[in-house]
Amino acid sequence: MTTFPVFGVAGSGVAVYRKWLDAVSDNIANINTVTRTDEDAFQARYVSARATQLEPGIGGVTVAGIELGSAEGRMVYQPDHPLADEGGYVRMPDIDLGSQMAQLMMAQRGYQANLAVVDRARDAYSAAIQVGRNQ
Repeated sequence: MTTFPVFGVAGSGVAVYRKWLDAVSDNIANINTVTRTDEDAFQARYVSARATQLEPGIGGVTVAGIELGSAEGRMVYQPDHPLADEGGYVRMPDIDLGSQMAQLMMAQRGYQANLAVVDRARDAYSAAIQVGRNQ
């Protein structure tokens, strides 16, 4: 059993939120990626998390996996694009920027909250050590 379990619990949250931030930033970076109509579009990344047992009686969270969005994407008419087919269409990812920005904000706030827990626990443990030294 660890002496300071709060670091493990908050650390597991930080890891999951970091993975979520990475996935959302990939989605946003590739929102305008164009492919030929006979190729798959960029597939959005979605992180799934699950509760886990870090130690007996101490829960945490872990990344269960990465799920991919639709490879079908959406067809966009851009006849002047070099990858356009004979009808003037290209394939683009089916990613909604508004949804991705909302996910980005949620992931960022969760990441910051878990780091704040680590900071507060460190301060509390340091104060407890100082109390023990002063007696």
